[in-house]
Amino acid sequence: MNFRTIIAATCTTLSVFAGLTGLPKDGQAEPLVAEADINTSKPAADIPDTELTRDATRLVREAEGDFLFEHSVRVYQWAALAGRRKGLIFDPELLYVAALFHDFGLTDRYGQSHLRFEVDGANAARDFLRGHAVAEVSRENIWLAIALHTTNGISANLSPTAALVAEGANMDLVGAGYDDFTTAERNAVEAAHPYPPHFADGFMDILYKSLGHRPETTQGTGLADVMAYKDPAFRRRDFSNLMRNSKWAVGD
Repeated sequence: MNFRTIIAATCTTLSVFAGLTGLPKDGQAEPLVAEADINTSKPAADIPDTELTRDATRLVREAEGDFLFEHSVRVYQWAALAGRRKGLIFDPELLYVAALFHDFGLTDRYGQSHLRFEVDGANAARDFLRGHAVAEVSRENIWLAIALHTTNGISANLSPTAALVAEGANMDLVGAGYDDFTTAERNAVEAAHPYPPHFADGFMDILYKSLGHRPETTQGTGLADVMAYKDPAFRRRDFSNLMRNSKWAVGD
C-alpha cells in the first residue's frame, strides 16, 4: 500500500467518526478530496461527472428552472473553491448534490408546504440519495447541510460540507467572502454561470412566491427581512415580547 492510499484510508476512517462526509453508495470507502489532490491553479472547480450527479442535475434543473439552478451550481463552485483554498477534506460528489438541493424547497412542488423550505429541500435530497443507495451517514450529513444553511453560526461547526454549502450560498447571495476569491476565480464562475440582470430582485421574488403562504417559517431568519420588504403587513416576531407576555409572565 503506497503513501497516498494510506492517507485516503485514514481520512475515510476519520470521516465516519467525525461526520466529515460519511460513507458512499455501497458502504465502501470512496476517495475524499483534499487541497493537495486538486489543481489549485484552476480558477473554477470541476463538477463531478457521475451517475449520481447527472441524475441530480436532471431532477433539479427540471424542478428549479434556469434561475435557481444556475444559482445552485454557482453555490457549488464557491463552496468547492473555498474548500480547496482552506485545504478542507470533502467529497465533491456529495457537496455538489447538497448545493443543488439547497434551494429545492423553493420550487413549485412545495406550494402547499408549511415546513421551512430548507427542510423541504433537505428531505428531498435525503430521499434522492436513498434512492441511489447512498449510506445513511452521508444522507444525514447532507440533510443537516441543507436544513441549516440559513441558520448562521451552526453550519460551520457541523462538517466541511455543511460549512461550505452555507459559505457558498452566502457568497452568491450577498457577496460574503467576496475578496477571499481571486479575480480569476470570480470571472471564471460568472463566465460559466452568469448572474442574470437584477439577480437580487429576482431571487427575492422567488422567495416571496414560495414563502408567502408560510410566512411563519421565516421568523427568526434573514428570510423575515424579505417578507417585510415584500409585504408591508408582515410583522417580524419579537422574542422579547413573547417572553414578557407569556403565561409564565402574565399568568392565565
